Amino acid sequence: MSKDESSAHHDDVKRLHELGYAQVLRRQMKSFSNFAVSFTIISVLSGCLTLFGYGMNTGGPVVMTVGWPLVGLLVTFVGLAMAEVCSSYPTAGGLYFWSAKLARRNPAAWSWFTGWFNLLGEVAVTAGIDFGLAYSIGALLYLTTGITPTPPVIITIYGLVLLAHALLNTLGIRLVALLNDVSVWWHVLGVVIIVAAVMIGAPHLNSPSWVFTHFVNNTGFSPGVYVFLLGLLLAQYTFTGYDASAHMAEETVNAAVAAPRGIVNSILVSLVAGWVLLIGLNFVIQDYKAVLGTATGVPPVQIFLDTVGKTGGILLLLIVIGAQFFCGMSSVTANSRMLYAFSRDGAVPGAQLWHKINPKTRTPTNSIWFCVVFSFILGLPYLWNATAYAAVTSIAVIGLYIAYIIPVYLRLRAGESFQRGPWHLGRWSKPVGWIAVGWVVFISVLFCLPQVSPITWSTFNYAPIAVAVVLAISGGWWLLSARHWFKGPKVQGNPDELAAIERELENLGKAAPAGSSTD
Repeated sequence: MSKDESSAHHDDVKRLHELGYAQVLRRQMKSFSNFAVSFTIISVLSGCLTLFGYGMNTGGPVVMTVGWPLVGLLVTFVGLAMAEVCSSYPTAGGLYFWSAKLARRNPAAWSWFTGWFNLLGEVAVTAGIDFGLAYSIGALLYLTTGITPTPPVIITIYGLVLLAHALLNTLGIRLVALLNDVSVWWHVLGVVIIVAAVMIGAPHLNSPSWVFTHFVNNTGFSPGVYVFLLGLLLAQYTFTGYDASAHMAEETVNAAVAAPRGIVNSILVSLVAGWVLLIGLNFVIQDYKAVLGTATGVPPVQIFLDTVGKTGGILLLLIVIGAQFFCGMSSVTANSRMLYAFSRDGAVPGAQLWHKINPKTRTPTNSIWFCVVFSFILGLPYLWNATAYAAVTSIAVIGLYIAYIIPVYLRLRAGESFQRGPWHLGRWSKPVGWIAVGWVVFISVLFCLPQVSPITWSTFNYAPIAVAVVLAISGGWWLLSARHWFKGPKVQGNPDELAAIERELENLGKAAPAGSSTD
């Protein structure tokens, strides 16, 4: 560790102590690695491609090529507002911790509901990412073995993928950070290779006017504007998970600057890369109906086959699968850190179990497994509900963005009493913050609405039910019990006590076998 890094590390630990926590997670992530986690979870090669068929049915090319930059711009406002708060409170708890510190009245209640929506969104986004990966692997199996990707097959693959991501995260943050660094270049080069290959190999290219204005409505609804707005789910779902930079703050050097930059830069780079990818794919669609009806179950794969042939299509699909695998791995990382921090403050049933740290790897192993199990459960309705994947993505968007915007709203209410960190927006804080709040309120209503008509059990959007259940459980639990004992983030001790916790964990790590854990 260089002198500058050592000084930054010292400042990070000092700030964490001021916020009431000991440095129990291993702090060795650099700024690029912090950015890489959020960029990998956003993953344009995951979100854009797994919801590409949804976009083709719900608005068509125009909702992808025009809707993407529109959503990207508004998401940038949300990210900027979050980043400013993150700089002031660089802790693994992230959003719910921010709410507790910013609320003038009832801080524990604000913290409680922010945390539960954040947890719902984190679990749902992990489910959505690995479900998309399961679709892609199912398409690969179909092309190479002829196995049809039926719902039971997809669910089996889904479970195996979650298992692999849990095992990788259990091995420690050093391996995860390395793979995330690789993932950035895999995504960027992957977009370039895919777009170049399909553009060069396409028998013919569609006109620019078709790519940027053609509208398709296969939803069963008649209002064009409503369908266009529903189609924005493709972009809005892809732009999720960038709160990971905040959740990794306790493992990042110079976190008060690196974590906010990670949030904003991951959005901006994804905006450009995703737009290039969507424009490129829409230029080379050869037969719209054939792409939608593809036997692989993944429309972009049919685009690959139509432009570069079977062998080339399989190679491009492998690039996508690699990107999606990296994405799911990072999502489990961020999800487990959020649960670890929330449990550390006693807000989750069985909290003592979920915030235990493996002293050898310095990772919250139990939280990792909790997250993958509940992500698996959230994907099970796909066995009988054909639109379950779109519902899971809606849940991820609604849960995460409600959690994203609560501390932003509270920061706006705090006004000049808000203590800015080293990274801030200056006089732009209020306009940026209010635009962000308005957008999140709008999409939280929008993505609870029906997505397909007629509405049946097989097409029902169960996102509002999932959100209502979480609100009912967390709200009921709060009123009946938690309001009497949950006081928000706990202070673990004074600086001397925190230092003692760190020394004890360090000593345990030198002696303990890899499978053991401690509080």
